[in-house]
Order: sequence, then structure tokens, then C-alpha cells
Amino acid sequence: MWGQPQKMPDELQVDQTLNPPPTAEMQYGSTAAVAEDLALAQLKHPDLSSDTVEQISRNAAVMKSRKVRFAVASHPRTPRRIALRIIRELYTFELMRFALTPAAAADMKRIADEALLSRVTSITLGERISLARRSSTLVAGALLLDKESRVWQPALENARLTEAAVVKALQRSTATRAFVEAVCHHAKWSVRREVQVALLRNAHTPLAKALEFAHRIPARQLQDILHTSRLPERIKSQLRKEKGQSD
Repeated sequence: MWGQPQKMPDELQVDQTLNPPPTAEMQYGSTAAVAEDLALAQLKHPDLSSDTVEQISRNAAVMKSRKVRFAVASHPRTPRRIALRIIRELYTFELMRFALTPAAAADMKRIADEALLSRVTSITLGERISLARRSSTLVAGALLLDKESRVWQPALENARLTEAAVVKALQRSTATRAFVEAVCHHAKWSVRREVQVALLRNAHTPLAKALEFAHRIPARQLQDILHTSRLPERIKSQLRKEKGQSD
């Protein structure tokens, strides 16, 4: 059987003129499943125009998909007002994922982190434990102050946790004795100079550990640290005495 005759170049040009390829508007108006797949495929491209991203966000049927909503919010070309609206509606672990998404704007990730922190007191223990293990630096640092050891212990091991976040937690009066003592014995954090300084200012640091850290600090700097320290006076006196004898 003979196939259809091939079109000449002029015929192809006429055919494309009469039947142009579908525009983004036509495509996103198709069935929900096809439109969702198309939207997700388009949103994978970082150079997608902001107009196209906004067009997707206006399609109510497509935006019923949480995958699409997340992709729109985290796209680098998404208008700020649209990203903010979606971020406010994300679930707890969607906020965590958003804050860790490399493509998302830094200020939007900060807003997602803050939104997540505002929910910490209302989420379950299991959710806090999971966040402690996997969340961003900001959230993990905040969870160091959780009263439950099952929360702050995994937060202390979070790969994204920084020395600055540990120091900030130690400076808070709400840091628990158990947390402070854990930091004193932690293989990674107890050897950091700024952490040791923060521990020497914390009221819960045991005498033995305070003596150990004080021996590593010059006398003049130690005097400055103890001047603002919340350690009990008897411990501060002991540190000054021991430091004077060692020098």
C-alpha cells in the first residue's frame, strides 16, 4: 500500500501557518492530568519566563496539584507575591523541603523557615524529631532548645547545624542543663573555641568541664568571659584561682 505523498516545503509552511503549534495558554487549558504533567515539565526549566510561571499559577485546575504548587513556589522566576501566597499554604514538611531547595530564592527560603518555626509548638513530637534530623540550619538550631531530649539530640547531629547555631542556643537562658552537658562532651562541638567560650558563660556547665575549657583560654580573655558569665560565683572563683596558679 502506498503511503501518503510527502509535502513539499511550501506546503509545510502553509500547513504550519494554518495549524500553528499550541501555545502555552492552549496547552494549560487541556485535561487536568496532561496539564499537570506539562506544567511540571515546564517548571523544571530555570529559564522559564515569569509570565509563563504566572500563567500556570492562575490555572485553578493545575494548581490543585501540590506538586505543581511546590514547583511554582520554588521556581527562581516566580513573582514574589505568588511565591509568598503559596508558601503560607504549604504543609509542614513541604516547608522543610522548600527551605532546602537550591533553586528557591534565599529570602523565600528564610520565610519558609520562619513559617515552619511558628508551627513548632503545635506539631507532634514525632514531627519535631524528624525535623531535627533533616531540617535547615535555622530550624535545627531552634530545636536545640526543645525540652525533649529526643528532639535536641538529633538536632545536635544534624549535618546542616553550624557552630554559630550551637553558640546561639547556648547563649539562651532556656537551654536545658542536659543539652549544655551534652555539648560539653560532644566530640565535634566541645572542641570548638567559640562553643567553649559560650559554655564558660552558661550557668549549667559543670566545674570539671569549665576548668578544662578555661585552661585553653588566655588569662585576660578568661577574665572578660567570666565578667559576663552566668556560672555560679563559686565556679568562677575556682576558675580564676586555677588559672592564676597555672599562669
